[in-house]
Amino acid sequence: MKSIRNSGKKKITLDEISKMYKLDDYHSLVNFVMDKIEKGIIDPIRSSGTNGKTPALYNRFRIIDSEVDNREYENELKFNLHSSLKIDYYLKNINKYKEDRKYILQLSNYISNNKELLNEPVSMNERSFEIWNREKFLQKESGFRILKNVGLSPQDLNIYETTEPLSYYSHHKNIPQNILILENKDTFYSMRKYLIEGHEKILGLPVGTLIYGKGKGIIKSFKDFTFCVEPYLSDRSNQIIYFGDLDYEGILIYEQLSYVFMDRISVKPFIEAYVYMLKKARTVILPEMKEGQNRNIGIHFLDSFNDKDRAEILEILRNNRYIPQEILSSRDF
Repeated sequence: MKSIRNSGKKKITLDEISKMYKLDDYHSLVNFVMDKIEKGIIDPIRSSGTNGKTPALYNRFRIIDSEVDNREYENELKFNLHSSLKIDYYLKNINKYKEDRKYILQLSNYISNNKELLNEPVSMNERSFEIWNREKFLQKESGFRILKNVGLSPQDLNIYETTEPLSYYSHHKNIPQNILILENKDTFYSMRKYLIEGHEKILGLPVGTLIYGKGKGIIKSFKDFTFCVEPYLSDRSNQIIYFGDLDYEGILIYEQLSYVFMDRISVKPFIEAYVYMLKKARTVILPEMKEGQNRNIGIHFLDSFNDKDRAEILEILRNNRYIPQEILSSRDF
């Protein structure tokens, strides 16, 4: 019977194997292919995809030369790599190691020669370039897969993802101060204008800094706040306050923001502003809530209000209505 290794090919398709060995029965084909993989005669080319059958087989295979001696690569894995890199996966998958070897050695050399650089957090692309001389290797190429194969996580590289910079206006730089996060742009502009005109308080609250949250974008952007803003803003004595639309999504943004940063920063709702929204809402016909809102709010936001105001908020939500924060203007501040 003709041997795959004597076919003169370096790669072979599933159809070619089937025809070469007259394996018309799929069960027989599966057993044959799995046997050849187990014996190290062929290796699946994972990028070729599978045939969609059950059990699935890859469409193409790499033919492994029987004369290949992998001891050099096995010894390199065992003795030449940095001890923090786990080698179990690649010892069992030498051909994958050969494919990834260049990048694994670069990672090992970086940790061996520049380990102190990992003490300082840097952006993902900056660290990627430091290690592999390719700024997008982690984000868009094989970086995360290789890290997983050697038992490392992104946290081990002390990296952070860059987000859209926070848009904020500081009326002063005193410490401590109240920092007010606003969901929507119009309210941010109106309140900024109000402070620039010389006012110090908004609805009785002394405000030092306004942050434009960009809706749900504040969840990612606020990570920047914890280590990239000026010291007067990140001072722990400051009070962080949130104000957004009075609907399910606005409440969820607050609750998610409060939850994500609960170990580092306390975030409270701007009670006076929400209560004033309720007061004004009693004299108007409220708009209907947008369809598709996530209604799975918790109790953290509602528990900040007294019984009367909480009941009024719940009644508005149950009636599928909402109060946009734009109901307030500079005349109300």
